[in-house]
Amino acid sequence: MAWLMLAGAIVAEIMATTALKLSDGFSHKGWSLLVLAGYGTAFFLLAQALKLHMEVGTAYAVWSGVGTAAIAAIGVLFLGESVTPAKIAGIALIIGGVLVLNLAGGAH
Repeated sequence: MAWLMLAGAIVAEIMATTALKLSDGFSHKGWSLLVLAGYGTAFFLLAQALKLHMEVGTAYAVWSGVGTAAIAAIGVLFLGESVTPAKIAGIALIIGGVLVLNLAGGAH
């Protein structure tokens, strides 16, 4: 159940971060409200995952790592951002770090 809560937190954070870009500095009310709701939901679900005895280091690494990789992909695929070999390597390193933390044991 902790992993489901964490997955929900990741989805909410990805939605909120995408909306943050689309809010244009909080000048668009609808996107701004989605930012607030998304981040609120993300932190609530992350807290629930931690309450269910998931280790904070692993939970945060997975949450931030998957979120970072997903946002980078959304930026390239939908927001016209550039992709470079350095960006790809950085994302690969993040994913590798998350995998190592999980292999080391991160949830009960």
